Amino acid sequence: MSELVLLVVYCAVLGCGVGFLAGLLGIGGGLVIVPILSAILLHLAILPPEQVVIVAIATSLASILFTSTSSALAHHKNGNVPWDLAPWIMTGVALGALFSGFMAALLPEQVVRIIFAVSVVLIAIKMFLSSKNNEPTERTLPNKGVLTTLTTITGGLSAMIGIGGGALLVPLLTFFSLDMKKAIGCASACGIVIALFGSIGYISSGSAYFAIKDGFAGFVYLPALFGIVCTSWFTAPLGAKATNHLPVPTIKKIFSALLLIMAVNMVLG
Repeated sequence: MSELVLLVVYCAVLGCGVGFLAGLLGIGGGLVIVPILSAILLHLAILPPEQVVIVAIATSLASILFTSTSSALAHHKNGNVPWDLAPWIMTGVALGALFSGFMAALLPEQVVRIIFAVSVVLIAIKMFLSSKNNEPTERTLPNKGVLTTLTTITGGLSAMIGIGGGALLVPLLTFFSLDMKKAIGCASACGIVIALFGSIGYISSGSAYFAIKDGFAGFVYLPALFGIVCTSWFTAPLGAKATNHLPVPTIKKIFSALLLIMAVNMVLG
């Protein structure tokens, strides 16, 4: 079996898991895709080690564009996307993604990683504890201007570290007492915006380093993108369907466990 075919097979298997998680939890899957795809590219010696991570991040963002679209369509069909709020939230994450490059330049990468990891651990603990609370505190959603400001920060941090945004957006929305399933549906829709802006940047900036004839669109490696998307597109609706059948406390526990894994991965780099 040729290396290219093997790569597509590996990425297709990866896409199965990522798609299901995207539908179930509203995450893009970047923190799952990036380390595993990096390992695949290194194992098959597709790229020099110094180019692997940036290609993995770019390809991850491009795949999130498709996976989040599939997930958002499924959540919309199930009535889990609050369209009265989504435009304001999507505006926020779009602005955040747009300014993320400037934000990233203000702090050293390791500081950003530590801040993100600590925040995620605290969010995971809060969400796990709330999964056992039968009478959660009711909080009113802020006005749309404040909500857009908060999601701008969320979108900026998410794009900065190459993720779809659900890991931060879902806890933010559930903090303000938005139904967990609607928060996941909204995060899926917002993942499209973050991935779109991020992908445009990586394709544009990478065009000077890689050529389309070698299988690249900028920093995005097309064979890996195809492998991930050919399965994640179909498993994302399965995850969205599971969201409607699983109890909210169970979803919160799964989300908390995933957040802790993401935090450890972020600290280890």
